[in-house]
Amino acid sequence: MSQIVVNHLTFAYEGSFDNIFEDVSFIIDTDWKLGLIGRNGKGKTTFLNLLLGKYPYEGSIRASAVFDYFPYPVTEEQKERPAAEFAEELKGGCELWRVICELELLRESAEILYRPFGTLSPGERTKVLLAVLFSGENDFLLIDEPTNHLDQEARETVKRYLAGKKGFILVSHDRDLLDACVDHVLVLNRQTIEVQSGNFSSWWENKSRRDAFEKAENEKHRKEIGRLREASARTGQWAEKSERSKIGFDPVKDPGHGGRRAYIGEKTRKLQSRVTQMKKRIDREIEEKEGLLVDLEEPADLKLMPLVHHKRVLVNVRDYSLRYADSGKALFTGLTFQIEQGDRAALHGENGCGKSTLIKRILEKAGAGEPLPVRETGVCETASGLVISYVNQDTSQLRGDIPAFCERRNLDRSLFCAILRQLDFDRVQFAKRMEDYSEGQKKKVLLAASLLTPAHLYVWDEPFNYIDVFSRMQIEKLILEYRPTMLFVEHDARFRENVATKIVNL
Repeated sequence: MSQIVVNHLTFAYEGSFDNIFEDVSFIIDTDWKLGLIGRNGKGKTTFLNLLLGKYPYEGSIRASAVFDYFPYPVTEEQKERPAAEFAEELKGGCELWRVICELELLRESAEILYRPFGTLSPGERTKVLLAVLFSGENDFLLIDEPTNHLDQEARETVKRYLAGKKGFILVSHDRDLLDACVDHVLVLNRQTIEVQSGNFSSWWENKSRRDAFEKAENEKHRKEIGRLREASARTGQWAEKSERSKIGFDPVKDPGHGGRRAYIGEKTRKLQSRVTQMKKRIDREIEEKEGLLVDLEEPADLKLMPLVHHKRVLVNVRDYSLRYADSGKALFTGLTFQIEQGDRAALHGENGCGKSTLIKRILEKAGAGEPLPVRETGVCETASGLVISYVNQDTSQLRGDIPAFCERRNLDRSLFCAILRQLDFDRVQFAKRMEDYSEGQKKKVLLAASLLTPAHLYVWDEPFNYIDVFSRMQIEKLILEYRPTMLFVEHDARFRENVATKIVNL
């Protein structure tokens, strides 16, 4: 057991005017199962890279631990080879028998080590890389979003596996994973950084209580500042009036009023002293008020514009089977379900079972998608005139700048940018080309476009890959408030449980 001591850390990327970290200090223990939490762009992956020594920085990071990072970069050449051949290239000193032992804990056969890495499923690749990562003995492990693109079964396996480990930092936006696997959290708040014992839910509960207290204190300070300012103004007016009443006294011509003038002068001095004291109290109240709510996670409420269709049933699927034209194997067979207005249907199944293909086929039926080279039997039909708002899981098509994107999609640019700002999108990003955005920022672009599009049916295909947990909760709240009709694929179990009104198993 040892410590990682971060002292007065300041860092900004070359050419940037804004610091990612500014004079931050904290201590973490290498025996912890530490969850690293923060909004997109707050510096989670950057901090891991600083621990790895990839960038110069001001301040100090003292650690005796050796760091290792997941996911390992796998080259195109390595993808053509079995992992058993290049495991040691990923992690120096890696012993294959240890990797096999870790794979057993991940409920995976050692056989996958001997197949070309590029032929493995996303879940199998993740398990192999995690097994290599944990095959060492004394490293402190930096694990960056291990469940992206994994189906629910693979996520559950990774969750159980990590829950039995310690000595790592886990970056994840999956609330279930964080709750099951970590015993401390390092939170990159809006203005501050905090380290706390517990998991995500315990931290969020504490934060919610603290935010509620600070909002009450903020309101109390606001009222007190207003009261003091009014009292100060009244007292100042009295003092000014008393001071004016001294003018015109002549002690020679009017000796009888000398004592009164002295009394008025003393009263004026007392009133002016009260004004000075009130101004000091106002300054103190303002100073205390400014220290509140700096990390408040209460973003502006999003809005949605669901349309009402004249038909009750929007999608009807009955005894439906689907396969690609060049494949003899069906993706699924005998599928039956309906989506009625008000339903929020979650498609559920392992990767490769045809969820995205079914979504694209429904889009095609509604006149909102390209033709697919598929063969089908059974019924898959949509209501006439159905308007769909679609979030594609693939962001690679995002090119150019925001004005051009809005023009192509016929979106109001001001409203579109306002939604992005509500999703904590920095204004500086508006001037960049979208191909230079992070994956999380690209997803927010697609989500903002969907939210701005009035529709009968919202179809979202894995909308939350790379999206921070706070934005997920924000969108979850929006859906529960506006209750749109939805068909979606999402492996975030907490979101699915809270939002879905029906599950369609493939």
